[in-house]
Amino acid sequence: MDSSQASTLGTTGGSGGNGLVSTQTNDAANATPIDDPKQNLNQVMNSIQKTLGLLHQLYLTVSSFNAASQLPLLQRLNSLVTELDNMAKLAEKCNIQVPMEVLNLIDDGKNPDEFTRDVLNGCIAKNQVTKGRTDAFKSLRKHLLEELEQTFPDEVESYREIRASAAAESKRLAQSQSILQNGDVKVKTEL
Repeated sequence: MDSSQASTLGTTGGSGGNGLVSTQTNDAANATPIDDPKQNLNQVMNSIQKTLGLLHQLYLTVSSFNAASQLPLLQRLNSLVTELDNMAKLAEKCNIQVPMEVLNLIDDGKNPDEFTRDVLNGCIAKNQVTKGRTDAFKSLRKHLLEELEQTFPDEVESYREIRASAAAESKRLAQSQSILQNGDVKVKTEL
């Protein structure tokens, strides 16, 4: 090994016994655990970008390969392996669930935004159907109350008083127990 190769190896962290150059990284992010999901995701995305850059460099090295470029090729291969290992470790900290339909669309060469558009359109259609049903029931209730009021005015008046007192009690109870008007319980957000 000549002095130029030795100096190159000295800057990358040393040589493995099998002729491969091992690189050592001193990332502070690897030393300290981070629990923030957004920061974990950002680290994975940065690692993906770095991996893509390393793949591009590797492509350039391989496409113009000659005997003198063997050492840079080995260095880039080792850097790629190290970064892929780092990416796998960072990805373990992320809990991301991707629907199989999205992966199938990507495999078919289609845009995953189509899945999002289809899901939103389906939600809008179901929402319109549900709103129509709700409006129909409100209209039926109103019509029934009008008919009942003509036939049984005293009973309808007492029914409305009972409904008003029950609604007031339900509202008071909801405020005291942190329950939303629709019956759901408020959940404190985690910080």
